[in-house]
Amino acid sequence: MKLHREGYLIILIGFIILGLIELGAYWLYLKTDWLWLFILLSLGVLTMFYLVVQFFRIPKRDYSFEVNDILCPADGKVVVIEEVEETEYFKDRRIQISIFMSPLNVHANYNPISGVVKYVKYHKGLFLVAWHPKSSTDNERTTMVIEHENGSEVLFRQIAGAVARRICYYIQKDQQVKAGEEFGFIKFGSRIDLFLPLNSKINVKIGDIVKAKQTKIGEIL
Repeated sequence: MKLHREGYLIILIGFIILGLIELGAYWLYLKTDWLWLFILLSLGVLTMFYLVVQFFRIPKRDYSFEVNDILCPADGKVVVIEEVEETEYFKDRRIQISIFMSPLNVHANYNPISGVVKYVKYHKGLFLVAWHPKSSTDNERTTMVIEHENGSEVLFRQIAGAVARRICYYIQKDQQVKAGEEFGFIKFGSRIDLFLPLNSKINVKIGDIVKAKQTKIGEIL
């Protein structure tokens, strides 16, 4: 396991702030001799630092896929599978699959298919809770589309949640990408939406706990 580069500065700042809190707790202990309070505050500091560090963890994962497989782009829970009108790029009916990422999930994001990037656009927006129905269209988000070698296109969207305030993405239009390669990162609670062709085979159901690069969402037919 390694730490994501997006977390280096936050971890350093967290270490300094929590270190100062720990020093304050020790000073309070020297003044009051309240050992119980010092232990309680120390445990709180250690817990907070652990939570910050684990948020930016990147576990090592082996993965493999067939040419038509749609890989899961993020860790989390499947909260939506439905046929919807996609209004930003396709402007037609698609199968939407939404994956909610809690603050305890790994938050790196990975390409669901291999192909050529046809569209990348960042949108400023609100910070509704990630499971809100309008978060997909009203929240801060980045929309990306990859064209598969068979001509089918998959749209995927990073959506900020109530806690997240920064979406990071690394791919550009016309770039050739491979399924399972990292395309971005969302800091803290958030969501990923996939919009698939209507004839796609779907291998997951609502409520499934999924893992990036290891869960097969479905297939492009």
